[in-house]
Amino acid sequence: QVQLVESGGGLVQPGGSLRLSCAASGFAFSRYTMSWYRQAPGKERELVAAITSTGGGTNHADSVKGRFTISRDDPKNTVYLQMNSLKPEDTAVYYCHAERVYGISRSDYWGQGTQVTVSS
Repeated sequence: QVQLVESGGGLVQPGGSLRLSCAASGFAFSRYTMSWYRQAPGKERELVAAITSTGGGTNHADSVKGRFTISRDDPKNTVYLQMNSLKPEDTAVYYCHAERVYGISRSDYWGQGTQVTVSS
């Protein structure tokens, strides 16, 4: 069955770094656009970063540009989010998302989320 398993979250001090990983299985990973979303308490889920199926195109939210970097390793079926210079406002549950649009069809999957807490 389809699985997206995030890891790498935790508690970090402001200015610190974390690398999130999302291991995928059960679908053709290389054909999917992969994204990271986050949701803070009381707020809507928001897109943090995305990377195309070819890996040639990335997009990062303005709030994380220059601090976060999304990447993927297709042979390992894994997508990463390197997070540097973390701020308290980055505190949220981070979710991995896979999406493929082909013709008029669309399929997408979500991970269970991993908590990131930035606090001194």
